Amino acid sequence: MPIDPATICVMANAASGGNARDAMALGRVMQVFGPAATLRYWDKGEALGDAVARALTEGFTTIVAAGGDGTVNGVAQALLGKDAALAVLPLGTFNFFARGLGLPDDPEAAARAILGGYPRNIAIGTVNGRVFLNNASLGVYPLILQARERVYARFGRSRLLAYWTVFLTLVRVQATKRMVIRADGQSHDLRSPLMFVARSAFQLDHYGLQGADAISADRFAVFLLREGSRWHMLKAVAKLGLRRARAGAEIDMLYAGDMTVFPASRRPLVALDGERLHLRAPLEFRVVEGLTVVLPGAKVADIATGGIGA
Repeated sequence: MPIDPATICVMANAASGGNARDAMALGRVMQVFGPAATLRYWDKGEALGDAVARALTEGFTTIVAAGGDGTVNGVAQALLGKDAALAVLPLGTFNFFARGLGLPDDPEAAARAILGGYPRNIAIGTVNGRVFLNNASLGVYPLILQARERVYARFGRSRLLAYWTVFLTLVRVQATKRMVIRADGQSHDLRSPLMFVARSAFQLDHYGLQGADAISADRFAVFLLREGSRWHMLKAVAKLGLRRARAGAEIDMLYAGDMTVFPASRRPLVALDGERLHLRAPLEFRVVEGLTVVLPGAKVADIATGGIGA
C-alpha cells in the first residue's frame, strides 16, 4: 500500500534551507510529496530527537530524514521502538544508508520511491544504547571526522576533500590503542589504531570488503587496522580506497554477535555514522530490532532483514 503523503513529515537541517542546492532539492521533493506533506526545519538550538518527538505527537507516522547519514542516524535514534517509519531523502556526501536501501541518489526520484514504498522492520546496531546504521568506530577515524568538519566548514562538502582529510590525519596522528574485545565467549587482547564495527552490507561492498553474510545474519563485521607506522596506515587506507584491502594483510577481522569492548580510555571518542560523541566504557555492542524503515519498490519476501542498509 503506497505511503499516504498526509502522514509525512520531512525533517531537514536549517542549514539545508540556507544552502541553495539543498533548498532547491527540497522544493522539488515537496512538489513530489504534494501539499498534504509537511516540511520542518531543525537547527542546533533544538535537539533533533525533540523535533521528531513533536512530529510524532502531532500524528505523523512517516518521518523523512532529509540529509546525510548523520541526520538519518539522529532520526533513527528518535524512532527506535516507536510506531512510525523512517524514510530517507539523501542529501549528504556518501549516503551509505540510503544507497543500501536501494534509493536513488536524485532527491526527486528518492521521493517518488518513498511514496511507492512500504514499511519494514530491520535489525540495527547499538552501542551503549546509541543507534548506528552503517558503522561505529573508535581510534583514528573519529579524529579524521573532526578534521573533515573543519575542512568542510572552510571549503564546502565533497568526497575528494573527505579523502584528503584521511591523508592529513594519518600523517599527523599516531593513535594506536590497546583494547580488549569479548565476543561469542572469547576474549581478544590487542592493539590497533582503528576499530571499525560494520552494520552496512552496502558499505562493505563499496570498499570491497567481506562480511555481508555476517550482516545478513544479524551480526557485526569487525575490522581492526593492524598496528604499524604511519606509512603502513597510509598504504592500508590507499588499498581500502582502491578496493584492495584484505583481511590478514592490512587488517584483521572477526564476526561477532553481541560484544563488549574495553578500550584504554574511560570515555573514548566514538564515531556513529559520522557523528562523534564520548561514551562511557565499557562499550556494549548489540544488534536490536525495533526500527521501521520505508523500502522502495514492490515488497519482496527474500530480502534479508539484517542486510538492508544496516
